[in-house]
Parts: sequence; C-alpha cells; structure tokens
Amino acid sequence: MAKPLIYQMLPRLWGNMEGRNICGGTLSENGCGTFGNIDDQTLDYLSDMGFSHVWYTGVVRHATTENTHGCTPSSPAWVKGKAGSPYSVTDWFDVNPYLASDPSKRMAEFQELVSRTHRHGLKVIIDFVPNHVARDYGAFSRKPIIDGRDADGHPVFGASDDESSHWKAENDFFYYPGQKLVLPVKNQHGYVEMPAKASGNAYSPTPGINDWYDTIKLNYCDFHTPTWDKMYEVVDFWVSLGVDGFRCDMVELVPPGFFTWLIAKTKRTSPNVIFIAEVYQKNLYRKYIYDVGFDYLYDKSGLYDSLREIVRKNVVDHGMPPEQWQSAERITWNWQELGDIQPRMLNFLENHDEQRFASDFFGLDPDNSYAALYASLTFNTCPFMLYFGEEIGERGMDKEGMSGLDGRTSIFDWWKVDSLSRLFMYIHGRSYALTDKEKSTLEKYKEALNLASRDRAVSEGSTYDLCYYNYSSDGFDKKRHFAFLRDIEEETLLVICNFASHDSKIDLLIPPHAFDWLGMSETSELSPDKPIRVEVPAFGAKVIKICG
Repeated sequence: MAKPLIYQMLPRLWGNMEGRNICGGTLSENGCGTFGNIDDQTLDYLSDMGFSHVWYTGVVRHATTENTHGCTPSSPAWVKGKAGSPYSVTDWFDVNPYLASDPSKRMAEFQELVSRTHRHGLKVIIDFVPNHVARDYGAFSRKPIIDGRDADGHPVFGASDDESSHWKAENDFFYYPGQKLVLPVKNQHGYVEMPAKASGNAYSPTPGINDWYDTIKLNYCDFHTPTWDKMYEVVDFWVSLGVDGFRCDMVELVPPGFFTWLIAKTKRTSPNVIFIAEVYQKNLYRKYIYDVGFDYLYDKSGLYDSLREIVRKNVVDHGMPPEQWQSAERITWNWQELGDIQPRMLNFLENHDEQRFASDFFGLDPDNSYAALYASLTFNTCPFMLYFGEEIGERGMDKEGMSGLDGRTSIFDWWKVDSLSRLFMYIHGRSYALTDKEKSTLEKYKEALNLASRDRAVSEGSTYDLCYYNYSSDGFDKKRHFAFLRDIEEETLLVICNFASHDSKIDLLIPPHAFDWLGMSETSELSPDKPIRVEVPAFGAKVIKICG
C-alpha cells in the first residue's frame, strides 16, 4: 500500500499573480486565485513530487465582505478579515463564487477541477466543519425556502428552528431568547441578531474577541437529532461530486457518536472515502480510531509538538546548557506511546493553523528543516502532509490584515504570496522564477517525498529504532540525534537525523536483535560488531541503503 502524501492548498492564493498586497486590501486590490489556476501543469508538478492527495482548503462557500466576483457580502461586524474564514460556512451545498472564472458556473468549474485532479492520479480532500456554520447561514441559499429546504432541496440550517427556546432537540442552533448578540468589536455596523445564537466555541450571547464569533454552534446532542441527518446530506453531496475524503475540523467539539454513525453510513456506500480528524487530546486517539472509525488523526500533540520543541531549542537556544535541551528522545517516546495506532496518524511540519517552519517563530530557515522532515516523513508508514509553499521555504512573514505578522499564511485576507507566485511561474516553465535557495530547497524536498512515495521500505516496511543501542556510540548524542531502520523483504534503509547546529560524525551500531527481527543477513561489511560511520550535516538527514 502506498504511503499517503497530502498537499494542502488554499486555492484562493494559488496562481494569484496580480495582487498589490495592500494590508487589509480588497479582492480587486490584492487579487485571487481560481480553480482554473490549478491546471494540468500544477497537477503534473504535484504528481511528480510524489503526492497522492490534494486537500483543497476553503472551497465550500463561506462568509466574506467581498461584493464583487459573484460574492454577496456578509456583515463586516463579524466576518474575520476582508476575505473571511473558510471555516465560517454560509452554504454547505455551494462553492465560493470568487474561485470561478465565471461565478455563475462555479459548481461546474469545481467538478472539472475534481475530474482534472483525478486524471492526474491524485485524490481530492476538502474540509468538513461539523461544529459550526456562519452567522448568516442560509442567507444565500436558493429561494424559496420551504419546510427548511431551499429550491434545490438542500437543508438550510436553522430555517425551521423554534427561536423561542434556548434548546430543543429539533433545533439546529442554541438560542438566547430576549437577548441580542453583543459582538466583541467596536462597530457592529448595524448588525442585529435577536435572539442571539451561541457561537462556535462559546455558549454565550456575548462572545469574546478570541472566540469564533463569526460562527454559530450546531446542535448535536449525544443522541440522533435532525442535525445529524442534515450533516450526512452534506457529506453525501460532496461524495457524489467525486470528493475522496474529508479533513474534519475540531471533532472533539462534536459528540463522538455522531461521527461513528456518519462514517459507518458513508462507508457502506462509499468504502474508499477517508476521514481525517483534527484531534488534540492524545488520551482520545484510540477512541477516535477504534471506536469512532476515523481513518487518520492529526498527531499535532505528539510528533509535531515534539519536533517543534526540539528544533526551536536547537536552532534558537543551541547555546543553552545540555540539561535544558529538548531531547530527540521525545520522538521515540511518542512512537512508543502510540504503539499500534502509529500507522493511523497524520504527520506534518506545517498547516494553515501552525506557523511556517522557516518563519522567525519556528525554525528560521528551510535549511534547518531536513532532520525534522525525514523524522516526520520516513520514520513510519503513516501519511504525511505538506502545506503549499513549504517545499520552497515560504516564511509566512507577511502582515496581511486580519492576520498580523505571525509566521502564518493568512486564511482571512486577500493576498498574493510572492513565493507561491514564483513557484507557479516555475512550474509553468519559467525556470528563473525561483531563487537559487528556493530551487535547492525544492530539490531536497522532492528527493525526500519521492523516497517516501516510491520506496517500499518507507511506504510499507517495518521500523526499528536504533537510538537505545547507540547511547554510548562515538559521536552519538541522544538529545540531538535520531536513528532508525526501515526494512521490507531484502531492502533495509538506515536513516539518521541530526538536530544539532553543527555537522556530526557518528559511529552507529545495529543490535543483534535487529538482524534477527528484520531477517537481515550478517556479512563482513555489516554485522553487530562493526559500526557504520555516518556524517550528517547540521539539521540534516542521511539515508543509506545497507541491504538490498
């Protein structure tokens, strides 16, 4: 089975070549990518890099302040940023008009994107946001709305609710009868919500500035409610359009029973559709896999957090006393803790929520990423996700508007990411577009991704952690070095990750148990008594084929 490799892309930013990058600017000022920009050359590039899936983030129609390109604006009182959050959905059965060359044909253009992606051997993932919808959900649904459904027969959340009750099992939302919504902004721009509805993460008519005040929380309960059936219709609709999987947002805020039911019901007719859960509580990992039925889970709280701390301490604070270093042993500890569910994790170094690796807030430079990349990508068979631009060292150090100078690529603002524009040109034959540094980074990432996608020892094989056996080996530093074997049939790879800020020479030993367990044959060149001398650059990794 091939190792799933996922490329996360925000279509709004891909292929945007004309933007002026005015802080807080409009779509007309800062430009916007379209479905058409994700063309054959783009998809050829992704396939050649070794990816198997593309996660198109921000496809489903969401709230925005924009009034051009087929968009109808929502209230600026609560929309976050000029573009709006992809997680404030206004219509679950539509795509964003601004992503289409012809907004009136946007659904047809999306379906062509799905078909085009499939023709290139790639599968399509989109967001599924089960916990909340936009404050004006249904305002743009096709009229008339009869018995809670629009002119296309799709359910409109909240359309049949009894707003005089705080809670009813039949309601989609939670209400505060007799109370107006008070937003945490200086100007409500005449926006009135009466009665107030609970926000996505705040049961209150007065959400705070750090709350998801641009959303309304959906009502699930711990038993089957009408909201469950409506959300199944959402998933079924997108599956019918050829979508192959869903990245499920903040699943811990929704009763697990809903997902158990939803996943089982979906897989009865579409068994190959995958569900990826954004989960943060490690003590719940097994529950969400074995009891609920998710295919994969974010390992944010495990491997990602471990690698981030190891990198930060060695890149920024490498002069600190050894006892304060964040030890590379954390990688082993997380692997041991996960045990049998390790293949069901989703590893990553970046996504839209996290800071860019090369930003000032994380690893400072893509040259510092390779040890973490190889540990995350090749240590086990689980999927790996890369955020677009990561492969050329995008730093996320722009101040776009709603998103300040925070090391992230904004999901709230119209913007032209200069490095992504250069990558787009490079893919389309303008070899001069990327800087020498970007080209070098891209080649190294391509080499790593191709190894993971094409070498069966990495995509399918067994893992053997060598660290415990090398604590006393010459040159080996358990706090800054990480070494392991990947093995399948006659092939064995040795992988060494160096998290130190200096080049390292290490004499690695392979224990007798590894030879027995992996079925490796001893030779005059390869035996438990003979160390393998490895030289690894600072923050780099080395892969050596020792058998096969």
